[in-house]
Amino acid sequence: MTLQSILSQFQFYLDQEIETRKQKLPYACCLSTIGIDGFPNSRFVSLKEITNEQFIISGTLSARKGEELAQNNKAALTFWLPETQVQIRIQGETHRIEDSIADTYFKQRNIESQIVSIVSDQGKFLRNPEILNTKYDSYTQYLESQTSLPRPGNWGAFGIAPIRIEFLIFKETRFHDRILYQKESDIWTKILLQP
Repeated sequence: MTLQSILSQFQFYLDQEIETRKQKLPYACCLSTIGIDGFPNSRFVSLKEITNEQFIISGTLSARKGEELAQNNKAALTFWLPETQVQIRIQGETHRIEDSIADTYFKQRNIESQIVSIVSDQGKFLRNPEILNTKYDSYTQYLESQTSLPRPGNWGAFGIAPIRIEFLIFKETRFHDRILYQKESDIWTKILLQP
């Protein structure tokens, strides 16, 4: 068993979901981190891609998720594919992606999302919402003379190198198929779990 074959299985289920999906955000997944206060934290993020056998996510480095990943690089991703009734759980270790690659991910975002990332200090106390609106409007005017926006220094990307990937394929009989792939000493093993 190789990680590449497991990731191909992941891609198969994701592609199947995208073909039948009635909702937006097919790449939405729940990122769980270990909080600075010891409590787990979860939030939805968008999977950018799978490359070099890593799951890539991005976001504000000074936000809680960025601070938590900087302190403890263990994280989990959970995908729920409602149309195809598949849950996929991934646990792994994270690391920051180089800035040049983060620049590419930032440029792929729509312009409104880029501006929000520049003017907002995500997750920090908001005294007056009007300040953000004013900053947003000033960047919109600035764009009239610019073709692109630079990635802010507090925005980056993370790669999650998996050590466990579990597929749970729901069945009407309630005897769901549950398959765990686990990395031990650079070897991936397959384990069937009871539902």
